[in-house]
Amino acid sequence: METPQERIRNFCIIAHIDHGKSTLADRLLEYTHTVSERNMKEQTLDTMDIERERGITIKSVSVRMLYKADDGLEYVLHLIDTPGHVDFAYEVSRSLAACEGALLLVDAAQGVEAQTLANAYKAVDQNLEIVPVINKIDLPAADIESARRQIEDLVGLDAKDAVLASAKSGLGTRDVLEAVIKMVPPPRGDYNAPLRALIYDAVYNTYRGVIVYLRVVDGTLCKGQRIVMMSSGSKYEVAEVGVFVPEARATDSLGAGEVGYMICSIKTLDDTKIGDTVTDAQRSAAEALPGYEEVKPVVFCGMYPAATNDYTELREALEKLQLNDASFTFQADSSDALGLGFRLGFLGLLHMEIVQERLEREFDLTLVMTMPNVAYQVTRTDGTVMEIQKASQMPSGAEIEICEEPYIEADIMCPTEYLSAVIELCKKKRGQHVRLDYIDGRRCMAVYQMPLSEIVIDFYDKLKTCTRGYGSLDYRLIGFRPGDLVKLEILLNNESVDALSCIVHREHAVIMGRALASKLRKLIPRQQYEVIIQAAVGRKIIVRETIKAVRKNVLAKCYGGDITRKRKLLEKQKAGKKRMKQVGTVEVPQEAFMALLRVNEDQ
Repeated sequence: METPQERIRNFCIIAHIDHGKSTLADRLLEYTHTVSERNMKEQTLDTMDIERERGITIKSVSVRMLYKADDGLEYVLHLIDTPGHVDFAYEVSRSLAACEGALLLVDAAQGVEAQTLANAYKAVDQNLEIVPVINKIDLPAADIESARRQIEDLVGLDAKDAVLASAKSGLGTRDVLEAVIKMVPPPRGDYNAPLRALIYDAVYNTYRGVIVYLRVVDGTLCKGQRIVMMSSGSKYEVAEVGVFVPEARATDSLGAGEVGYMICSIKTLDDTKIGDTVTDAQRSAAEALPGYEEVKPVVFCGMYPAATNDYTELREALEKLQLNDASFTFQADSSDALGLGFRLGFLGLLHMEIVQERLEREFDLTLVMTMPNVAYQVTRTDGTVMEIQKASQMPSGAEIEICEEPYIEADIMCPTEYLSAVIELCKKKRGQHVRLDYIDGRRCMAVYQMPLSEIVIDFYDKLKTCTRGYGSLDYRLIGFRPGDLVKLEILLNNESVDALSCIVHREHAVIMGRALASKLRKLIPRQQYEVIIQAAVGRKIIVRETIKAVRKNVLAKCYGGDITRKRKLLEKQKAGKKRMKQVGTVEVPQEAFMALLRVNEDQ
């Protein structure tokens, strides 16, 4: 029996990091008896080990709940729990497309933060009904009136009827559910129209193939039905459809407005495109649903298997993981130092860490990563424009007309007392001041434009340090701008190591070169011969460090006797070491590549 659309509500929870999204989802599951008390645990919907360990949501998760409202009717609620970190904003935008409403969660003690604003604007762009919820009202530092004012002034929502809740204690959970039923509109699909369903996510299962997560917009999706993917034209027979409660449970069909999954024995990963429209093979829809914007990676790095013969396993693992996380890209690559591997593109540094950790855990791989960098645009003297994703692709200085780097606009929120520290940090990172807004007597928002390369590695950590944890950051790309950029090459015994080279601003080249060289001097083990580490820009050596040779005591057998005999032995040793240096290659340990990610340019 299909649920009437007027009794269905599709909504998601959006908020800044740590404002209580997953905890509120737990309370809703508990209150609606979707999960029994025996099976309840903290962050029930965060199923990956890595999510539970880090205490963050990485993947959006859907769950179906049944709730008997004050009007006596039973409603079907589809909740999608979304991540809060800026690197997973793509997950949020996909989830919003499957909903009609969103709960905007604001911490009563911390107020509106940078990601709160960013996610609220995304929801407004999708024409979603936003329900403001002020969470953590039982904290001693809670200031409900200030949170209300911030929601009204910054987000532009009427917050006088905002739901007051405490996700930790369960206070206000019923009010949240009632607000969803009253304020979030029901879906407006047509049961009798040809089937149209939007794919918003997918996971790969070793035994069942691809499990497709979708939202049915029009028509009905049934078991045994022949369907077609509108972008590729691939046809399949539906083997199973179902809903998440929160574990997968098979049903006979999914009607218009419902959110669930389907399994069609899809073996190849290429046939499932996130944002594609599923329709009936016999009675096809005239036009596809609007999908998603193509995701654009902003941070790139090389990934190589530690054991060369694991290359095929790494490729298969990346293909499987890409279906589960469509927001990273990869292509084959090779390095003189590290052999065959892949060049990967990510949405940020946390995203890179998570992908690496998932590959190592879920597929039992040992990986070596190179220094992360951003994509640059180079206009050559002959007028051709090329995109550069790694330092080795950069042409020589004589061939470059203009070198451009990506810029972002950053919204930084912090207490007013830390503003001077934030301004100092942004100046150091080549930031250009845009404006400063005072939110209330205690907090302000500084808007800066700065190169993406400056914030990729350690900007967020330094922001948290200089604001004692109270600063929050959101950023968006605003295009490319010319910069005085150079290739910083690392040479070991006069041989360039492409995996350690990077592109930096000319004024930072010496500082970065010194930091890299001194780090390598500590990490590369001493050899039988002297190792010279150099950092160079073009043909000019700007930094040099030396690792002294391990010296065997060849005079140990000499006791007394003629000094010329000792000199002869030392000269012989010296000549041997010189010959070794000519034929020897320097072994760079894996830890060196990883440690370079944490190079401190303030050293």
